[in-house]
Amino acid sequence: MNWFFIALIGPFLYALTNYIDKILLEKYFKKSGIGTILLFSSLISVFALPFFLLMDRTVLDVSFVNILILAVEGMLGVGVLWCYLIALREEEASVVIVFYQIVPVLGSVLSYFLLGEVLTRMQLVSMAIIIFGTTIIAFEIDLDNHFKLRKKSTIVPMLAASFFWALSGTIFKAVALEENLWRSLFWSHMMMVLTGVGIFTFMRPYRENFISALKSNSKNILSLNILNEFIYISGNVAVAYAYLLAPVGLVLLTESFQPFFVLIIGVIMTIFLPRVVNEKIEKKHIWQKIIAISITGIGTYLLLFYK
Repeated sequence: MNWFFIALIGPFLYALTNYIDKILLEKYFKKSGIGTILLFSSLISVFALPFFLLMDRTVLDVSFVNILILAVEGMLGVGVLWCYLIALREEEASVVIVFYQIVPVLGSVLSYFLLGEVLTRMQLVSMAIIIFGTTIIAFEIDLDNHFKLRKKSTIVPMLAASFFWALSGTIFKAVALEENLWRSLFWSHMMMVLTGVGIFTFMRPYRENFISALKSNSKNILSLNILNEFIYISGNVAVAYAYLLAPVGLVLLTESFQPFFVLIIGVIMTIFLPRVVNEKIEKKHIWQKIIAISITGIGTYLLLFYK
């Protein structure tokens, strides 16, 4: 089960980046956050390339077909971030992240069709439980304790982000098994950088907001974004390595622990740093999140130990 603990590193690090993203959106990029963070995240990936090259000097020896495939995977990664930021701008981090629990289900279905991985009856039951747990968080509790479906600006982008993430993971494994981990990571991040360059070149509003953000609060913005990307890329490396050790669906299922990490971090920061993070920590909201996370956790447990 070494792959399981390696895969858990990713969700914990991703949970940290969720709050850095939220801080950037609310404190520094209230009007232009999505495009600015998107460009920062994609362009800063260039600093990871020398590390991957150092780990494997043969990263350039990749077939042209696989480069094209990883180009799609890299663009999907940018798509995940774009959809996620749209939802995060409108909603709490601890709510948004729970929607990612649909990723393992989509990942398992995609791996079944694209990679030929087998799904057992228990895995199907486990995925159904995870879907049920995710559905719980799709409703919000208002002041009168009534349940109502959350805004489309939260649900639709997160469903799209989940699909992009699952497809990206499946594509990455298909190439990494043929090439290797470091070659695949190098070209995946290279394509993210090139996508960022394309956005900077052809999307004028994003470009202008990005340049404006650099001119104001440049020190704080650069520090937070560099820290954010370092943490995120470290999580990617851990998850990518886990992809090579276990089926995509199983690795993606370990990410059901990310909401747990996000919830704990959010509660702690709301109590001790309310000016930085302000999550809803009333009992009814906490219990809703705990129930949703617990149900998805049960699904994960069943899938891992009762195949």
